[in-house]
Amino acid sequence: MELLKLLHICTFLSLAVVASHADLDIYWKSKLPNTPMPKAVRDILHSEWLEDKSASVAVGKGGVNVNTGKGKPAGSGTNVGVGHRGVGVTAGKPQTNVGVGKGGVTVHTGHKGHPVYVGVTPGRNPFIYVYAATEDQLHDNPNVALFFLKKDLHRGTSMNLQFVKSSNPATFLPRKVADSVPFSSKYIPEIFDKFSVKPESVEAETIKNTIKECEEPGIKGEDKYCATSLESMVDFSTSKLGNNVQAVSTEAEEDTKAQKYGIVGVKKLNNNKAVVCHKQNYAYAVFYCHSTQATEAYEVTLVGADGKKAKAVAVCHEDTAKWNPKHLAFQVLKVKPGTVPICHFLPEDHVVWVPKN
Repeated sequence: MELLKLLHICTFLSLAVVASHADLDIYWKSKLPNTPMPKAVRDILHSEWLEDKSASVAVGKGGVNVNTGKGKPAGSGTNVGVGHRGVGVTAGKPQTNVGVGKGGVTVHTGHKGHPVYVGVTPGRNPFIYVYAATEDQLHDNPNVALFFLKKDLHRGTSMNLQFVKSSNPATFLPRKVADSVPFSSKYIPEIFDKFSVKPESVEAETIKNTIKECEEPGIKGEDKYCATSLESMVDFSTSKLGNNVQAVSTEAEEDTKAQKYGIVGVKKLNNNKAVVCHKQNYAYAVFYCHSTQATEAYEVTLVGADGKKAKAVAVCHEDTAKWNPKHLAFQVLKVKPGTVPICHFLPEDHVVWVPKN
């Protein structure tokens, strides 16, 4: 895969981003003095690679790739990348394993000895409910467990999960910088030029799909907004919920293998009002934020077979009547729109905002 060096982004990062992240910490404390910053946001603001002068940035298939050379020879060091599939879950027959990672969720499940992938491809994010499932998502085995039913969200339930740190390293730009960068399908050529992206490349396709996803209408009753800065994400969320809010994200102890996790605790975080922000594949941090009717958020305490613990955020949708009838969730769970509440865990770099009780 060809990795295009984004020299313009590197300039932004070195001149604006690193210095500005301290300002964003200050901004958060002044805007939300009683709201702890969630780990998903802290990780973006304090990414280790941002402080390494030898870091290089490139847009790969479906996202951004980062190499932190740490002063080592070319080709060495730590490489972080987001693949073209974006989000997903691993599993082996006879069980389905769900991997919740910072890049999202993927699914591999055993089927006649062949692995099957169900994940998020650009333009077909499963957390955007206007889309139908693609053939690539369904592949040849529809019996995968990316989504689950609310009735299974209780103490004593076991799930095969895998928490992975396949991080999407895209970082926040300060609002002034982000607002100066075009983010519209009307300015695609200018965006390609700014980020040194070839128009016919897979990198270009990723940029176009993310912008398209942001510009398309949502489902009926959904308020949506693509935040291109931390400040704009905070502003959108507080405009819907007020300033007395809680922001939470999934946290796992460390990378784990696919294993059985038992639910040992479930704590409801809200009363049907929430804003959920999903990190997108883009050259810098962009969050697809949406507020939908009858959305419940839960903090789920999990313990793995090896003793590893995780606090995962689960989002449950009580009303799915307006979702695309061919959405992945309906095809996987074999249910119809509007019949039963449907849930999913949030990847580690996504954020849910709820009013404080």
